[in-house]
Amino acid sequence: MILYADTSSLVKLYVEEAGSDAVRELVKKADMVASCRIALPEMVSALTRRHHNRQIETPVYELLIQAVRNDWKHIVALEFDEQLASDLVKRHALRGYDAVHLAGAVRLAANNQVNMMFSSYDQKLMQAAKDEGLMVYYERHLNAVYVGARHALPLHARL
Repeated sequence: MILYADTSSLVKLYVEEAGSDAVRELVKKADMVASCRIALPEMVSALTRRHHNRQIETPVYELLIQAVRNDWKHIVALEFDEQLASDLVKRHALRGYDAVHLAGAVRLAANNQVNMMFSSYDQKLMQAAKDEGLMVYYERHLNAVYVGARHALPLHARL
């Protein structure tokens, strides 16, 4: 299974918060982790905001930024179709970067006929992904619910 993780999911690999354990478990089970190229600056931004708000001390912040940059080479960084992203904004009233993530995931699922799961901690984006026919991961307490299926051809790589 390919895990498409948006920034709200990926950042949970580095910051302990609700959902962190679930995301780590999804990454372990995935054959490959993919995200749109914008996820890297978005993750650095999320960590930097926490640092500037004094939620993360400087030495920890520096280690986290280095870990994100080191781990990024193991994530399949996807391009996106800006016309599709624009259409998704209109169709689902998404924020711009959420539409970019969804466009990357839709393109991956359509072009590669893959068994892919979409993960986000933004409920509106998750609903839009489901409406677009993607298999989405919903965490409910300790139980996971998988909704919607699309394709089935596993690829092999490991984060």
